[in-house]
Amino acid sequence: MPGLGKSLSLQRGLTFATGLVECLCFAGAVFGWASLVFILKTEGYFSSRCVNTTGVNATQVLDCSGQDEQFSLVFTIASFMNNFLTLPSGFLFDWFGTTVARLAGIFLYTMGTLMVAFSTAASSNLLFPALSVLSAGGILFLITNMQVGNLFGSRRSTIITLYNGAFDSSSALFLVIKLLHESGVSLRSSFLFLSACSVIHLLRTFFLMPRHHIPYPLPDDFTYGMTCGKSKTLSLETNGDALKATEEMHLNKNVTAQQEKSFRECLMSRFFVLQLLWLSIMQLRHYLFIGTLNPMLQRLTAGEPSLVSQYINAFAITQLCGVLCAPWNGLIMDRHKGKPRAAGESEQEADLRASVLSLFLTALQGLLFSICASIPYLPLQYLTFVLQVLNRSFLYGGNAAFISVAISALPW
Repeated sequence: MPGLGKSLSLQRGLTFATGLVECLCFAGAVFGWASLVFILKTEGYFSSRCVNTTGVNATQVLDCSGQDEQFSLVFTIASFMNNFLTLPSGFLFDWFGTTVARLAGIFLYTMGTLMVAFSTAASSNLLFPALSVLSAGGILFLITNMQVGNLFGSRRSTIITLYNGAFDSSSALFLVIKLLHESGVSLRSSFLFLSACSVIHLLRTFFLMPRHHIPYPLPDDFTYGMTCGKSKTLSLETNGDALKATEEMHLNKNVTAQQEKSFRECLMSRFFVLQLLWLSIMQLRHYLFIGTLNPMLQRLTAGEPSLVSQYINAFAITQLCGVLCAPWNGLIMDRHKGKPRAAGESEQEADLRASVLSLFLTALQGLLFSICASIPYLPLQYLTFVLQVLNRSFLYGGNAAFISVAISALPW
């Protein structure tokens, strides 16, 4: 039916576009921490940690290293929770499906934004749970959105890396909040607005996402989401059981089509263990850089506030480019699609072979980024920012695409 096919294409297009906006504007906001710290310092958060010390020539100098340590600790705990809760989030998504996982993510994200909105300098410690649940909610947005790549067949890796790039770029959200704060918009108003945006996430959950999972390969007649009219494309309100049966039937077809590995086999596979070790090392480097960026700039600028603000703005602006850099990696991994494979080579083996160049470029970028970041020369940090966002985009998007290829039992 041409009308039905057009409707499905429109729905899939809207699912992709709104998912991109969700990842770009919300999911990875916590990684724009450097911009938020600048606001929090002006608002007096953890200011009780600043003490007067005696400097050169017996002059009194305000030492705020204790304040910086508290801000670094907030980010360290939030980034730890971001990674620690990824596994439970994956279990939640696997066992209960998209709707339950997204509702949990929306609840956590909204709770985090509300806690920041109603925090004050006197309740600075509220930042610890606020940023942690904000981070956990954001990772659930990303996890549930990556399966959207399954709707687009041969461009699957490109969509996955694009969403991961958007996740990286969403760290620029705190730059927008910083600029609004400098224009007179209060921190509370900005975060209350983010809380109100949860209504959009809820609407998308019910109308543009499946209850359970999007299978891969995608069956021709696969449908999802609520429909308002009487239609054969199933409504969750009136035909919820039928939708569940339809999606489970497609999933069962895929299980019989290929031998699915057990969770233990996936966890102990050589690909997964080595990739996990590599990702952990690379990711630790990025977290260390983001968490210590503000004190590093304070040191390199001799504490000049305008210069620190200028470089933090530059860093946040470069983060916006993550969504532009990530698809390059996806195109590298998808470059063999549609081309004849070597004799005896499976599609999975061809995908793995295509990922070698991606992994090499990611490691090379990480090396160059670390070298530049370790040189205490202020103007060089512009190049460091560029290499950091490029490497992060390649790292997360490429990792998600590689795991989805290397471990076939994963649902996205």
